[in-house]
Amino acid sequence: MKLSKIIFLSLIMFSMTAACATAGDKMADKAPPSPLDGYTIHVSAPHMMDGEVIGPFHHYCKPINDDIIQCILFESTEPNARMTEVEYMVSKKLARSAIPDWSHKKNWHDHKQEIETGRVAVHYPVDKETVDKIVNHVSDTDGIIFHLWPHDAPIPDGSVSIAQSVGHWEALHGKMQK
Repeated sequence: MKLSKIIFLSLIMFSMTAACATAGDKMADKAPPSPLDGYTIHVSAPHMMDGEVIGPFHHYCKPINDDIIQCILFESTEPNARMTEVEYMVSKKLARSAIPDWSHKKNWHDHKQEIETGRVAVHYPVDKETVDKIVNHVSDTDGIIFHLWPHDAPIPDGSVSIAQSVGHWEALHGKMQK
């Protein structure tokens, strides 16, 4: 092969590599704003499903207004962890005025009660002042957890159940045996 062809092909390969790298850099710079932005609060807690304690589940949460925090829950912190649940944390004032008593008692749980069990771990943020503010705010909410991926199932099967906090379950049924 002639030297001129080698140089020409080398320049083309270099140009293509540079173009791909530049495109990749632009994509890596910053994704456009999306509803997924802001899920920066990370806590973990076990849940009660069908009389069994499962988890802990990793909650990635963000406030969407003064009354509602929404969370996406995963079975672990691994990059390919399964998203198994969704939780809504709603101010007690709103939840207790909008939800019928029977549904509230059966499906919802008091976060103050859950936090007091010591089963909730705050992983992020880490500075004490911010954690204390989050804990105080969340303590004034009730939560409902929609379990979307049945425990030990290979895929979601379309069934949706309501998971419960262990503390709420214990308040209704008595303390768990260790």
